[in-house]
Amino acid sequence: MADVVITGGRPATVVYSTRGYSRRHLRGGGGSLLSFARTTTSIAASIKPAALIDCSRRTTDPVFTFFGTRGRRRTAIGAAAATEERLRKGIAELYDEYSGVWEDTWGDHMHHGYYEPDSDVSVSDHRAAQIRMIEESLRFASLSDDSVQKPRNIVDVGCGIGGSSTYLAKKYGAKCQGITLSPVQAKRAQELAAAQGLDDKARVSFQVADALNQPFSDGQFDLALSMESGEHMPDKKKFVGELARVVAPGGTIIIVTWCHRDLSPGESLRQEEKDLLKKICDAFYHPPYCSTAEYVKLLESLSLEDIKAADWSEYVAPFWPAVIKSSLTWKGIISLFRSGWKTIKGALAMPLVIKGYKMGLIKYVIIAGRKPES
Repeated sequence: MADVVITGGRPATVVYSTRGYSRRHLRGGGGSLLSFARTTTSIAASIKPAALIDCSRRTTDPVFTFFGTRGRRRTAIGAAAATEERLRKGIAELYDEYSGVWEDTWGDHMHHGYYEPDSDVSVSDHRAAQIRMIEESLRFASLSDDSVQKPRNIVDVGCGIGGSSTYLAKKYGAKCQGITLSPVQAKRAQELAAAQGLDDKARVSFQVADALNQPFSDGQFDLALSMESGEHMPDKKKFVGELARVVAPGGTIIIVTWCHRDLSPGESLRQEEKDLLKKICDAFYHPPYCSTAEYVKLLESLSLEDIKAADWSEYVAPFWPAVIKSSLTWKGIISLFRSGWKTIKGALAMPLVIKGYKMGLIKYVIIAGRKPES
């Protein structure tokens, strides 16, 4: 697979891997996915609406209300702020709901696993694959295990329940701080860190904070890691800008995220692609996706060096079918409906994610860069 390598701010030809997803892992999944969707929809239909809908929710959506109490038209800025606030609230509530379900099945790493294409995958290998995802990301970014060069101060942006943070703290003997929008995640992450002997908050700590307005000083970290949180960011420019701000000169940024396919000059996504992405984004509280090339341009605009990007779609292909399979068990179904409606919506959208993977629309990518020394 070809990686993108861009040094400094000079123009370069962007080349991505053209290999698709592992056909062996995705082929024939339609039956299981359809069965899952039908089963979940049937159960959902049998539940009284009051059990699924928060009746305290405002009936007027603030995103589409443009007239205030005094009859004045809202400004575009006010509407955008309302949209972002609604998105933040939805993300926090989603992860408040389903983090426990995820932990019961997959442990404390709330991200994909990394697999070799066409490999036979056992259930026991999935958690090990999540560790491989972290290690492969570090390798891709050319981070060293050398005692002098290894990162000593790390921020985990979108930390989940702290799996990556505690792993990196132990691997490098580093201080790691994680941020999340979910109070439930922040609390659970601290509990799990303490259970692993990392109860000193000067070593590993977690807090509720917005990735677009990080509560850290400039140049505080050697490594800024975002493991599958970029897809939640409504302002990608501000997101990347904050990562670059909190990283020290010579520090590394790693973004592992979902994107849509790259577009040729003047090309737009087809309507069927836009429709599919909208359904997925609505289910997972994702704002509109961008492409890998757009992320690369953002890093270039900040004068980052050693910029690299790669399509890792085929390396995560076995993971979503495994997640769906786990949801088809009685334990999985019961856990879904105990967790809440937002989790159910996410489960119903998983077949759509695989559809996007198979048609080459959704890409699982890694982007890395280094802040100049001066």
